Amino acid sequence: ATASGQYPAAVFLSCIDSRAPSEVLFNLGLGDVFNCRLAGNVQNADILGSMEFTTKLAGAKLILVIGHSACGAVAGAIANAELGNLTQLLAKVRPAIKATTFDGEKSASNAAYVDAVARKNVELTMADIRKGSKVIAELEAAGAVKIAGAFYDISTGAVDFLA
Repeated sequence: ATASGQYPAAVFLSCIDSRAPSEVLFNLGLGDVFNCRLAGNVQNADILGSMEFTTKLAGAKLILVIGHSACGAVAGAIANAELGNLTQLLAKVRPAIKATTFDGEKSASNAAYVDAVARKNVELTMADIRKGSKVIAELEAAGAVKIAGAFYDISTGAVDFLA
């Protein structure tokens, strides 16, 4: 059914975490969405280029950034983990650490803090998409594309859409 072309309504930017596959979370099948998966659901030039293709050329109307609870990339960024190329990826999460307001222990072992940073990371990634892609920003300003955020709780299965 999808051999003649692809016409997904959305592109998802989600974490690579095996517990949070967006097609499964939203009960989607082959050809339903474009999917970018990267640890910590952060954007980079390659992701932005892919999103520009999916929105401007393939007609996707929604960009959904999806974070999740117990995110290892977020915990790693909080703990200042360093490992090869992962080090530069985790650096993209660090602005969310600085921007998160949290009363309590600010450590990678505090699940509530990790989740608070993961939520903030979704918000900042949405802003980074707007700043990093003139194409997408123009589409959004024209009302042709919506950028939204969501947070998936791996223990309950609930998905909260962020304001």
